[in-house]
Amino acid sequence: MPYGPYEKYIKRPLDCFLATCALIVLSPVILITAILVKVKLGSPVIFTQERPGKDERIFRLYKFRTMTAERDEKGNLLPDAARLKPWGVRLRSSSLDELPELFNIIRGDMSIVGPRPLAVKYLPYYTEEEQHRHDVRPGLTGLAQVNGRNELEWEKRFSYDITYVNQITAKTDIKILLKTVKKVFYREDVIVRGEGSVQDFDVERMEKIENEHRNKAVR
Repeated sequence: MPYGPYEKYIKRPLDCFLATCALIVLSPVILITAILVKVKLGSPVIFTQERPGKDERIFRLYKFRTMTAERDEKGNLLPDAARLKPWGVRLRSSSLDELPELFNIIRGDMSIVGPRPLAVKYLPYYTEEEQHRHDVRPGLTGLAQVNGRNELEWEKRFSYDITYVNQITAKTDIKILLKTVKKVFYREDVIVRGEGSVQDFDVERMEKIENEHRNKAVR
């Protein structure tokens, strides 16, 4: 897919510069958050998880941990809802848990603006069109995040992702960044995973496929 000079030559260097500046400016916040995570939730402070990036290349995403490592009598981890404590909820709703992703941006795994990196297990369930969200680096924030965030249905989120991929410009990125600052500050459109009724994409897509098969069988 053809892109303009901004995406080809400017976006990546600008990402590195802005992420580095953000790390320097926010270093006190990052340090304090890390200490509080250690005290309130335990170690390790940083949570890592594999996510698909550009061209579906798998990378390790960095976040502050938001759940404890509590286990049952058999040694199995308790359900997410039981391990998500009030401090973890605050981290997620304020987006402070996302700050370590600045290192992913500097490494080249991510961009500041782009489709959010989702779970690896979702890869088999995308449509051909939805797969184009991986044509670019995933982002710390994106068009879907400033137009409903977690309140959006999956298909609508992906529609915003594809719209962004098809029209990457400096103007679009600036608008998304400004809207992101506003939404984070006012904590708009936030549904904290583990608390609300957000259904995993793979489960939702499988249910949809099964329903379509049933309807065809009835006909």
